[in-house]
Amino acid sequence: MVDDTLGRFIAACREAAGANAEPADCVLAIVPLMHGLVSGGLDFLEQRHFRSKPDRYARNAVHVADDGSLSLFALVWRPGQWTPVHDHGTWGVVGVVEGVLEERSFMRTDHDDTRDSGIELLRGGIVLLAEGSVSTFVPNPDHIHRTGVAEDRERAVSLHLYGRTMDSFHVYDVEAGTRRLIDVAYDAG
Repeated sequence: MVDDTLGRFIAACREAAGANAEPADCVLAIVPLMHGLVSGGLDFLEQRHFRSKPDRYARNAVHVADDGSLSLFALVWRPGQWTPVHDHGTWGVVGVVEGVLEERSFMRTDHDDTRDSGIELLRGGIVLLAEGSVSTFVPNPDHIHRTGVAEDRERAVSLHLYGRTMDSFHVYDVEAGTRRLIDVAYDAG
């Protein structure tokens, strides 16, 4: 008999997202699902989901819904690999399956998420997400952060569930006070 842990998780997340139009309510409903997934063993992941890259963190697609409503990625972080400062444009739930992931938050002072220049970001707090931890974010205001693994830590692997196909996001130049929308690649197979 084939274990369908991933299929049940995706189905439950689709149901929770469909029943909760408000992003904060949506992530609240999905948090226990993600916690159960990352706490229940990793048999649902395949070897390809653990691929890493020498020059940047790896985004390995686990599930991308045909209708663009959900996507789940296994991100593999080698020591010293970081995202740029970015936002998401959607809700998300993150679960750590291995290692320690660091999140450095930023806050936009003008609260005008339509502007791409004249942006002032203030540094926020730092959160360390250890194995089994679950974190969330919602848009409006969009969660702006930088995520990665410090040089002196071991590899980390995290699962990122988004309320859309996460193939683009805004990256911020904190010094210049600008942002731009970029396409974000992922390994599909």
